[in-house]
Amino acid sequence: MYKKINIVHLLQLLFIVASSFVVGFILNFAQTDSMIFTKQILFQTNTNTYLLTVLILFLIHLGLYGLFNRFFYASAFFYVLFAVYAVADRVKVMYRSEPVLPSDLLLLKNVKDLLSMVTFKLTMEVILILIVIIVGFVYLERKFGKQMLHFKPITRLVFIALATLSIGSFYTASDANSLTYQVLAKSGYINSASNINQSANTNGPMLTFLGNMYVDVMDQPVGYSKAKMSAIVKEYQTKAEDINKDRSNNNLSDQTLIFVLSESFADPSRVPNIKLNQDPIPNIKNIKANTTSGLMMSSGYGGGTANMEYMTLTGLAMNQFSYSLQSPYTQLVNKQNNPINITNSFKTSAAIHPYHGNFYNRNSVYKKLGIQTFKNIDTTGSLALKYTDVLPNMEYVSDDAAYNNTLDQINQTGGGQFINLVTMQNHMPYTNKYSDNPYKATGSGVTDKSRSQVNNYAKSINATDASTKTFLEKLDTIEKPITIVWYGDHLPGIYDGDDIYKYNIAEHETDYFIYSNRYAREHNYGTTKLTDKTAVTDPNGFIPLALKQMNQKVTPYYALLTEVQEKLPAMSLNVNEESNNLYVDQNSNEVKGNQLTKKQRKLIHDYELVQYDLTAGNNYSQKTINK
Repeated sequence: MYKKINIVHLLQLLFIVASSFVVGFILNFAQTDSMIFTKQILFQTNTNTYLLTVLILFLIHLGLYGLFNRFFYASAFFYVLFAVYAVADRVKVMYRSEPVLPSDLLLLKNVKDLLSMVTFKLTMEVILILIVIIVGFVYLERKFGKQMLHFKPITRLVFIALATLSIGSFYTASDANSLTYQVLAKSGYINSASNINQSANTNGPMLTFLGNMYVDVMDQPVGYSKAKMSAIVKEYQTKAEDINKDRSNNNLSDQTLIFVLSESFADPSRVPNIKLNQDPIPNIKNIKANTTSGLMMSSGYGGGTANMEYMTLTGLAMNQFSYSLQSPYTQLVNKQNNPINITNSFKTSAAIHPYHGNFYNRNSVYKKLGIQTFKNIDTTGSLALKYTDVLPNMEYVSDDAAYNNTLDQINQTGGGQFINLVTMQNHMPYTNKYSDNPYKATGSGVTDKSRSQVNNYAKSINATDASTKTFLEKLDTIEKPITIVWYGDHLPGIYDGDDIYKYNIAEHETDYFIYSNRYAREHNYGTTKLTDKTAVTDPNGFIPLALKQMNQKVTPYYALLTEVQEKLPAMSLNVNEESNNLYVDQNSNEVKGNQLTKKQRKLIHDYELVQYDLTAGNNYSQKTINK
């Protein structure tokens, strides 16, 4: 009997060890989606990081055992937890080319809505797998649970403490003097800041997740000091005075400025190796041909909407932040007091997003940014969305309805205001069952598995094309100056036939235009078409471009942004490993850092100093640079 009990207990230990190896393998396979690559990484090139992942999984399993004190219940929780994690990681890599990160956990309070963004088939498959796991382990617990080890409180606490310590130690993973950093370094772990997906491919998604627990907002630039920031403010006060000599308007708050983030909008005909049988966006192409327009370098692919929105509103660049700062909305803004943004220049401001307001903390973030009202599908009473129509066979509020809500907001005041509209119509998944879809995509840029999604996406943006034309026509009938900055935030993550590293620039270019309504053009509040440095820009360039379009005087901060927009290549986060920064010229060609002139490097340094001061530094310039 004594030997039999010991054998059972030994089998328990072996099961936990084996489970750690199996789950570690599954997580890596979910990340790479390649059995060959996974075997090569785990058993040849990065075995040590795999073993470290296995050790952490082993301690987590022990911790759960200590928590439940029931072997099979702990094992059920372990497998359910990591099954969900593996699926979530695979889906995020598919659509956004990056692993699950700590900043994504905030989205768990919207589980129902997250599920609506994946296919029904996948959801059902995952639910079935979870049911099998849970039922199986519950059965085993009831049948064999009494034969398993049960621990005293002190042992249970030790197990829980070991699991907690194994996870919590990663808080110091980026500190070169910490034990965690040294252990990771000896294991071969490399945190590839400029390519988080590559980091997860080689290190495994779990080590990458844990290694990004601590948020380092931004590295301190060389020369940062109170005196230096005072000198920069004075320098750009002078530049602002020079710019303002040629600008006649000093009443921005009396005008209406609208930022429209068009969800996932990017012309599919520009995607390499893709050809559509007909053009889905003729109206928007015509609009772009006759007004200020071009391409925007996005810092995301298949996702990252809130980050593009953040850059547009603040003028700050994602590529200059530390890569551990994955989402300023969830990791930065709520910790700031009066964060700098375009809303600061208006007496009246509003935001409209025809979806849930707590996604990416928008409810609280907008308040921090000074936006006075926020209308979304959760708001009621006077803040309820007036228009919530959806297109046939689609699930999100249509762009036409979003535009009508914006027109309604324009009429809420007789004077000027700032409005930030974030649409939802063209959000993934693109699995709509259209009864009549004329669009057909050909070419190797998409696999047969995803080709129907491209066809559906083309049909969807065709509706955006028509409603956008109508929206601008209605703006032209309003007797007050209105300027609209309209842009796509990122490409949809459906072009699975193209190598995102090979086509890095093309797959990060979206469409934008800046349009001033008839009243603005006729009363010197708007320009018809700017052409200087407009072919390729970035989200942080939209404020200075809009102010130029509106013939509007600038503050020292906006003088700096004007200099950056006019004299530097467009910039975005880089998916390649050489650098966090991707610089792109007006011909959509990459510019290497060593190709920048001395004046350009000085300008970038000024920009970095100001961004650091306003976000991670001591706010030396906050009270003066935007006055």
